[in-house]
Amino acid sequence: MSTKIRLLVADDHEMVRLGLKSLLEGTEIEVTQEAATGEEAVRHALTKEVDLVLLDIRMPNGDGLTALGRIKLEKPQLPVLILSSYDNPTYIARAVALGASGYILKGASREELIDAIRKAAKGETIWTRDELRRVSGALATPRLASSDIEVPLTERESQVLKQLAHGLTNKEIAQALHISYETVKEHVQHILRKIGVTDRTQAAVWAVRKNLV
Repeated sequence: MSTKIRLLVADDHEMVRLGLKSLLEGTEIEVTQEAATGEEAVRHALTKEVDLVLLDIRMPNGDGLTALGRIKLEKPQLPVLILSSYDNPTYIARAVALGASGYILKGASREELIDAIRKAAKGETIWTRDELRRVSGALATPRLASSDIEVPLTERESQVLKQLAHGLTNKEIAQALHISYETVKEHVQHILRKIGVTDRTQAAVWAVRKNLV
């Protein structure tokens, strides 16, 4: 790899993409490709010469986590960093499970961002111990470790789990599925008990491992 780091930035807001370009001026990191949708991000990542991908999560035409999964399937060695406004443990769990090099919040400083890009471009992971601890507990759960265990989820529970793994709150799930908040709470409790985990983050990791999302 040359000393220059060729960066693909995927974000649906042009101002964010311009801001990142401006932030990185004067460094060896150069934004050589841009994408405004998840589909575009996947296409550029797979067909253009880039050293690293910086992915937003909430984008039209395929969110960032879906794009991450597709990129890693085709180019497992290409480092991908998630850049998001959402400090959402479910998003973080899915990002770890799908092979991201790290998860940066949009409130990070210029130095933190540049440091993360440099480390990820070298093949290093930038996950913090706290982030990994939150998720590694989930990965070590026996039910998660063995993907061939069949769990008898009802159709509605599967729908709720899928929404939960996409980072939706109980209130958002209730609106999406047109059911009451209390019903969603009940379904979530049943799901956690059936798959043998203790929280939503672990349930999200389980859903990723079972290819439900």
